[in-house]
Amino acid sequence: MPSPTSPIKSPTPKRLGFFSRLLDDAPAGERYRLVAEQIAHAEALGFDSAWVAQHHFHEHEGGLPSPLVFLAHVAARTQRIRLGTGIITLPLENAVRVAEDAIVLDLLTGGRLEVGVGTGGTPESFAAFGLDSEDRSAIFARQLALLRKAWAGQPLPGGDTLYPAAQQLLGRIWQATFSVAGGTRAGQAGDGLMLSRTQPRPDGAPQAPLADIQNPIIDAYLAALPAGATPRIVGSRSLFVADSRQEALRLADTGLRRAAARFAAQAAPSGSAPRLGPDAPLAQLIAAYDVHLGTPEDVVASLRADTTLERVTDLVFQVHSVDPPHAAILRSIELTATEVAPALGWVPRHPPAATPRAPLLQPLTEPA
Repeated sequence: MPSPTSPIKSPTPKRLGFFSRLLDDAPAGERYRLVAEQIAHAEALGFDSAWVAQHHFHEHEGGLPSPLVFLAHVAARTQRIRLGTGIITLPLENAVRVAEDAIVLDLLTGGRLEVGVGTGGTPESFAAFGLDSEDRSAIFARQLALLRKAWAGQPLPGGDTLYPAAQQLLGRIWQATFSVAGGTRAGQAGDGLMLSRTQPRPDGAPQAPLADIQNPIIDAYLAALPAGATPRIVGSRSLFVADSRQEALRLADTGLRRAAARFAAQAAPSGSAPRLGPDAPLAQLIAAYDVHLGTPEDVVASLRADTTLERVTDLVFQVHSVDPPHAAILRSIELTATEVAPALGWVPRHPPAATPRAPLLQPLTEPA
């Protein structure tokens, strides 16, 4: 096993990403302000990308129903960091409108947009859109095909073509999946592959390491890629880095028990973390939620045990489901960029700012 100070080997230089579901303990407008500040902080420290998730209706699952609107706001306050959706729940969207909004955003950002899509969404979300969640895969396939057609400038139903067209975005589609079949589909299309921070374990193997589930997905993806296509693989992981292990564990104890209590009070959604009650031992909660936490040395050693990360092109880290306070998130971002990510093979493409950037936004107030 490699030493904690030697970098994980990868066939291509790794990119470093920050991911958020916008779950800060604050009203919606303040959540948006805080995450915009976190992304600006990540950019100042050399991160290559920032990703946000889309969730409808359920504030504890995610705080952002309109990711492209939010990313337009962030884009005006950043200069170079790439901005991605992780993911747009495509079955719940009008594919032509997504295509149009994405084109405008990409042009305004100077080509910084990455578009992650998936079938996603809790089953009850589909009913509000007049859809059956059982049909999500078929709807997703139709919507993704229409999205590609629109960006390619091909005639849409009725004969119109999109203005402006955006063939450049065809090479920046990412598909999120939990399955080997999904890895194959993403590979056949030449899209990027997005792997989740956690996912359900197979029957009979509740303690299986995440790598045992996700490495076969990568195998299928790479086998299906067209000849000459460049692999693009996001490995998303739950990561919380602190100056002391005691502080990391203290905040994890609060955050993970809060998450476990919420999950215990509702039916388990598809793709959720394994269910444990809020009174479970902290070590079990950390394992169940696939969290890497502690000092930089602790986190590097923990991540090295995950063989999936040897194969990804994009290391993307999030603080969920620890969900510490904003100041602790900013410090975790800093320690990730300066100590953890370099040990995992990341080399900054842009020199970090001499000091992290000051907050760019004034606090927002909730409408009356």
